[in-house]
Amino acid sequence: MKGHAPKGSVKKFRMPTSQNLVPIRVDFEVEGQRFKDAFTWNPSDPDGEIAKFAKVTVRDLKLSSNYERAIVNSIQSQVDTFRSFQGQDMYTGERIVPIKLDLRVNHTLIRDQFLWDLNNFESDPEEFAKTLCADLGVHDPEVGPAIAFAIREQLYEIAVQNVASARESRLSKKGRRGSDHTPLSKASSTGLDLVKSFGHRSTVIRKRKEWDVYEPIVDLLSSEEVDALEAKEERNAR
Repeated sequence: MKGHAPKGSVKKFRMPTSQNLVPIRVDFEVEGQRFKDAFTWNPSDPDGEIAKFAKVTVRDLKLSSNYERAIVNSIQSQVDTFRSFQGQDMYTGERIVPIKLDLRVNHTLIRDQFLWDLNNFESDPEEFAKTLCADLGVHDPEVGPAIAFAIREQLYEIAVQNVASARESRLSKKGRRGSDHTPLSKASSTGLDLVKSFGHRSTVIRKRKEWDVYEPIVDLLSSEEVDALEAKEERNAR
């Protein structure tokens, strides 16, 4: 199938999506004020673009100039971490993994769980999120990007685990030449367990007993409920 690597193959590290983007989460305090944002970044962009982005953000939001350096440092460190994995081997066996959503965006609360093919390097989280919102009747334009970002964050974490899995396999082969046994990382075990549960040619069709597990939940919160949740989040962040 187009966009799928052979079973059990090894590729160089990248996001298992059509666009190789870094999920960036900025969350810090400056002068007693908390700044939060989440977006994607192209790791191929020159570092000078980060400073430009920070300058425009501070200007548009009318923030203190002290925010500019903090934004630059946060983005740069996350981009550098992503780049540190590039060039390393990444295990890409035939694997289907669950992606879980538990998000609140403005007044919309959404919980869902679905399966994602890690071996499809043409997948598009943004297009998937757009379709999901349409199917669920979600009209807030900020929900789709938040869903796509949550998917990308989880795929990034799994991709990093796959680098560790490939490293473990390589070290094991060096230490046990002539043996077919290779210890599996937590990430690999998860993938194999899912293949056992859903089959090598898994689809998103659920067994009847699994309908409740995978049924999406969408709630519209009142202003009072939103205020209470935001107050709780602020307390937890301290």
